[in-house]
Amino acid sequence: MVSIGSKALPSRRPRTCGFVEDSLMGEEDVLSKRGKRKKGMNRKDTRERHGFDGDNSNKNVSGRMSDRSMTARKSSKYQSTSASQTTLVRKQVDPETAKYFLEITNLFESGGVDLEERSVICGNALEETRGKELELATDYIISHTLQTLLEGCDVDHLCRFLRSCANDFPFIAMDRSGSHVAETAIKSLAKHLQENDVYSVVEETLTILCKVVVDNAVDLMSSCHGSHVLRSLLCLCKGATIDSSEFHVTNSSTVLAQRLNFKASRMEEDYSPDQLGFPDLLKFLVSGMIEFASKDIKTLQVDQFSSLVLQTALKLLVGNDEELLHAIPILLGCNKEEIGEGNFIEISAVRKVVYLMKESSFSHLMEVILEVAPEILYNEMFTKVFKNSLFQLSSHHCGNFVIQALISHARHQDQMELIWKELGPKFMDLLEMGRSGVIASLIAASQRLHSHEHECCQALAAAVSSADESPRYIVPRILFLDNYFCCEDKSNWSWPSGVKMPIMGSLILQAVFRYQSEHIQSYITSITSMEADHVLEAAKDRGGAPVIEAFLSSNASAKLKRRLVMKLQGHFGELSMYSSGSFTVEKCFIAGNMSLREAIVSELVDVQSELSKTKQGPHLLRKLDVDRFAARPDQWRSNQASKQSAYKDFYDTFGSSETKSSKSDGFLADTSKHSSRPKNLKEMRKEIDHDLSSGVPFLSMSGIKSKPKRADQHGGKYAKTSVDDDIRKAKGMKFNKKKRSHGGFESAAAADQSFNKMEKKRQRKDSQYSNAY
Repeated sequence: MVSIGSKALPSRRPRTCGFVEDSLMGEEDVLSKRGKRKKGMNRKDTRERHGFDGDNSNKNVSGRMSDRSMTARKSSKYQSTSASQTTLVRKQVDPETAKYFLEITNLFESGGVDLEERSVICGNALEETRGKELELATDYIISHTLQTLLEGCDVDHLCRFLRSCANDFPFIAMDRSGSHVAETAIKSLAKHLQENDVYSVVEETLTILCKVVVDNAVDLMSSCHGSHVLRSLLCLCKGATIDSSEFHVTNSSTVLAQRLNFKASRMEEDYSPDQLGFPDLLKFLVSGMIEFASKDIKTLQVDQFSSLVLQTALKLLVGNDEELLHAIPILLGCNKEEIGEGNFIEISAVRKVVYLMKESSFSHLMEVILEVAPEILYNEMFTKVFKNSLFQLSSHHCGNFVIQALISHARHQDQMELIWKELGPKFMDLLEMGRSGVIASLIAASQRLHSHEHECCQALAAAVSSADESPRYIVPRILFLDNYFCCEDKSNWSWPSGVKMPIMGSLILQAVFRYQSEHIQSYITSITSMEADHVLEAAKDRGGAPVIEAFLSSNASAKLKRRLVMKLQGHFGELSMYSSGSFTVEKCFIAGNMSLREAIVSELVDVQSELSKTKQGPHLLRKLDVDRFAARPDQWRSNQASKQSAYKDFYDTFGSSETKSSKSDGFLADTSKHSSRPKNLKEMRKEIDHDLSSGVPFLSMSGIKSKPKRADQHGGKYAKTSVDDDIRKAKGMKFNKKKRSHGGFESAAAADQSFNKMEKKRQRKDSQYSNAY
C-alpha cells in the first residue's frame, strides 16, 4: 500500500522504471513511478445506463460474459473490407486487476479523497491500464471506474491513455460499456483545451485517433454505440460544444422554428467555435469518412446511425463550400469521377434520390443537405431533383419533411414561383392529408422572399372555408385544424370545447398574422368576430394563446385589437394565473387604451396575492406596475400618461415613416412591427419603462450615478415635463434650463454639478443617436 497523507492508495504490484512499447508512435515511452500519485473526481452513479447490458445473469464477477473473445460489431446489411473486421481476441480481466480497480472504486465512493489528491490518484491508476485498455474499458463494472479516472486525470495521463489504446479505440467505441469510456475521454479532452499550453499535445493525440478512426469509419458510422463516439469526435475537432443540440442531436423544435422564421438558421448566423478547434483534422476526418462511405453508400444512405453521423459532419462543414461540394454529391449516390463544376448531380442518380427521400433515415439526411448546401449546388438540386416532384414528395409521410426543408431554404423568387406553381393549387389536398407543415413552410417562405404573399393567404382561407361562407370561420377552423379536416360533415362543424388546439394550426396562424394587414383582412375579421367564451378558451390554451398574442402584435388597427381585448374583460385575473395566459394579459395591456389598461390592472389587484406566488406572476405585476396602482391610482395614471407620451415623442423622432403613419391608430399598439431599428428601439423602450416606472424621468437622470430616489419624490407633472424636455433635446432643439427642485440632491451645489455631468452625458448620447440613425 502506498500512503498519501492519511489515505492509503492500493498498489497492485511494485513498479520500477521500465520501457513500454508504444504501438502507434513507434517509440519507447519511459514510464517511471513518481513520488506522487494522481488523484480523481467523484465517481458517477453506478446505476445501469441506457445502452448497457440489459441482462447480467450470465456475467462473471467482473461483469462480462464468460467467453474470452470479442469480435468487431458489423452492420448486418453489408460487408466491409476495413481492417476492423479482423477477429479480436479479448482477454478476461484477471482477478488481481479486478480487485485493484474495486479498491480504487471503494476509495472514491468513501468520499475520503481530497480535491488536491484526485488528479494524482487518477493518473497513477491509469498507469495500471497500460496494455489492458480494451478489456478494462469494455468491462461493465470497471468501465464506470475508468470513466471517473479519465474525468479526474491531467491532460498528460489522458493523452497517454488514448495513444496507448488507439489501435483498439474503434472496438472500445463500438462496445456498450466502452462507448461511454470513449466519450468520457473525448469530453475530457475538450475540457482540458480550456487550459494553457495543451493544444499541441491534444492535437498530437487526436491525429493518432483520427487516422485509426478513418480506417474503421464505416464500422463506426453504422454502429449504435460507435456512431455517438464518432459524432463527439467530430464536434471536438470543430471546436463545438460536444453536447450541443445544433450538431449532436436532431432538435425538431429548433428546426421548425427556423423554417417558420422564428429563429435564424445556422447558415444566417456568424458561427464562432465554443473553444479551440482543429480544422485540418476535421477536414481529414470528414473527407476520409466520405471516401470510405462511397464504397458502401447504398447501405449507409438508409442506415439510421450512419445518417446521424453524416448529418453532424455536414453541419460542422458549414462555411467550407469546397468540402460540401465534394461530399454532398457522393452522399447522393453520384459517381465522384463524374462530379464537376456545374454538373454535381448525375441525371442517372435523380430517380434513385427521389425514391430514397421516402425512406426515413435518408430523408433526415436530405433535410440537412438542403440546409447546408452551397447556393450553386442547391440550385442544381432544385432543378434536377425536385422540379415536377414537389407534390408527389409532399404527399409522403417522410418526403414531406424534405419538401419543408427545400421550401425553407429557397434562395430567390424564381424558385418560389416554381414552388407556388406546383403546390399553390394543392393547399386543401395537403391539409386533408395532414401535411400542414408544408403549408406552414410555404407561408413562411413567401414572407421571407416577399413573393405570393396575398395568394398564400387566399389559398389557405379557401382551403378551410368556401366562397359563400362568412370569414368568421377561418381562424377557428385553423385553430382546430386536425379536428376540422377529420370531420365528415364539414359544413356543420362547430367549435369543439375542451379539445386541445394543435400546435401546427397555431404556428400557421402566428405566421399569417405577420403578414401586412392588407393581405389578411379576412383573418382579422375572423378573429375579432369570435365569441367571447371562445376567445377566453383560446387564451387559456397553449396553442391558442400565441395566436391571440400574434394578432395583438400585428399591424391591424388599434381599434380592432381593442375589440378583441374587450372580450376578455372580467377574466384577466383568471387568465394571468396560467403560465401562457400571463403573456397574453401583458399583450392585451400594451394594446389597450387607458381605460382598458386600468380595467386589466384592477382585475390583477384582486388576485395580486395569489399571482405573486406563481412563476410568471412577479414579472407581470412589476411590468404592469400593479403595486403602484393599488397604493396610488392617480400616480399610476399619471405615470402611464407620461410613458405613452415618451413613447410617442421618441418614435416621432427616431421611428420609421411607417411608424409615424400608423400612430393615428394608437401608438402603443402598432409600433412593434414597424420600427426602423428594432433592436435599438426595443432597448430604448425598456429604458423608458424602467425609468418611468421607478419615478425617474427618462434620459434626464441617466447620466447621474447617485443613490436611487423613491418613486414618490417626483409627481406626474414633473416626470412629464422632464420627458418632454429630453425629447426636445434629442431632436436637437435648444434645451432650456428651468428652475426645478431636485428632491434627491443634498444641496444646490451638488445639483448643479450633477446637472452639468448630465448635460455632457446626454450630448454624447445625442451624438451617438445622430450617427446611429
